[in-house]
Amino acid sequence: MLTIGKIARAAGVTIDAVRYYERERLLAPAQKSGAGYRLYGPDAVRRLQFIRHAQQCGFSLAEIRELLELRAREGSCCKDVRSVAIAKRAQLEARIQALQELAQAMDHLIEVCVDDAKPLDACPILGALETTLQSRARSSDARSSAARRPPARGSRA
Repeated sequence: MLTIGKIARAAGVTIDAVRYYERERLLAPAQKSGAGYRLYGPDAVRRLQFIRHAQQCGFSLAEIRELLELRAREGSCCKDVRSVAIAKRAQLEARIQALQELAQAMDHLIEVCVDDAKPLDACPILGALETTLQSRARSSDARSSAARRPPARGSRA
């Protein structure tokens, strides 16, 4: 049996990380010593390394928990894990697409801002950012006022 410090060192994580993974139900000590120390089995290091590697691959802790539960669940098969990986791949593709669109928008703003001598109140980049913030605030205000408004007569709520 290994102490929390030993498995943390062996897995290359901090003791706080081990405790955090315990709180997130990703890892559990095998037992506690008479003095109340957490003691872990030899598979704990491998599990910690799996968690860290899965995080580096972009999996959230909830998704990692799901993968670990699939591994432990009788009757699970590779197809189940594959479906989690396919869903993660789709999320990554959506994020990549959104980042590419942001980069294109930034390129456009940089192209428009060609006159270095313009005063700051005429800067197209600052103006675009301000406009975006104002429109988000207006749409947020509209959503919150619509939520406070009583339903119209004759409508079902």
